Amino acid sequence: MRILAIESSCDETAAALVQDGRTVLSSLVNSQVAEHAQYGGVVPEIASRRHIENIGGLVRGALEQAEMTLSEVDAVAVTCCPGLIGALLVGVNFAKGLAYAANKPLIGVHHIRGHIAANYIAYPELKPPFFALVVSGGHTVITRVKDYAKFEIIGTTRDDAAGEAFDKAARVLGFPYPGGVYIDKAAQRGNPHAYALPMPVIDGHPYDFSFSGLKTAVINLAHKAEQKGETLDANDLAASFQHTAVTMLCNRFFAAAQQYGEKKLVLAGGVAANSELRKELEKRAEAGGYELFIPPLALCVDNAAMIGSQAYYEFLAGNLADNTLNGSAYLSIDYVNEGKSSKVNF
Repeated sequence: MRILAIESSCDETAAALVQDGRTVLSSLVNSQVAEHAQYGGVVPEIASRRHIENIGGLVRGALEQAEMTLSEVDAVAVTCCPGLIGALLVGVNFAKGLAYAANKPLIGVHHIRGHIAANYIAYPELKPPFFALVVSGGHTVITRVKDYAKFEIIGTTRDDAAGEAFDKAARVLGFPYPGGVYIDKAAQRGNPHAYALPMPVIDGHPYDFSFSGLKTAVINLAHKAEQKGETLDANDLAASFQHTAVTMLCNRFFAAAQQYGEKKLVLAGGVAANSELRKELEKRAEAGGYELFIPPLALCVDNAAMIGSQAYYEFLAGNLADNTLNGSAYLSIDYVNEGKSSKVNF
């Protein structure tokens, strides 16, 4: 089955052709990072406008790269949640029109489910059940993947997502946007034990996360140093921040896996590109006898190939959409939609 997939949940416009959920026939991504960098973050209105300008050309390009015509496509898939609502609606409405005009089935895909599915492309042997740690700019989730379209949340963030905390810490340290990659580079030159930073625990919810206190601690250290006229070692603070965040993520992920008896683990999301997180997960997995799957860097960022992969399994589960499909900025990964039309209120 060949699925034409579209992704526009934030500031990347993407289109891809994916066959049977595992084979990428084509994949194109247009990034807006350079434009948004001057504002220190994504400007939703600008992102939506660029999606409108880029989406048609990217879909045509994906078809050409796969040497296919629209008539040869078996279904159209699109990210419908969660994300920036204006950006989502550009993709959703384009996909709805395309599917209707071509008389093809329409599949709405949850963005975070898509990030997990990136691993199906990288590892053809990977099958549920498994535990997944999804870490991105807007989401931090530990989820049990019971089946390809069945999810159970084990832990989630109560405030800032890990990626958001990375970007905000980077800003106060004077690094450009997006800050995660600059924090990672600076941390490699710094001392991860130079600063004692908080690692909040949610009472009664041992697998949930809170990154706002960690982010605020970095901001306060930087501001106090500035007020006193002191020189702050940005590399040391970046290293201490990253080490604390990674330790928090790994501690809770492996603690959850141990309690639930799950030995197969998956990493996903934009922050999955972080070098320390990848190394620490690999070290602990080897020591504990876990089977670990980490996506290649190219599949960590937002892309449409991962959406096409997950769409295949949503299709098999009977989760199809119609022309009432809408976008949703905040829909949990564990929403129940088994064998029902996606016309339910996303």
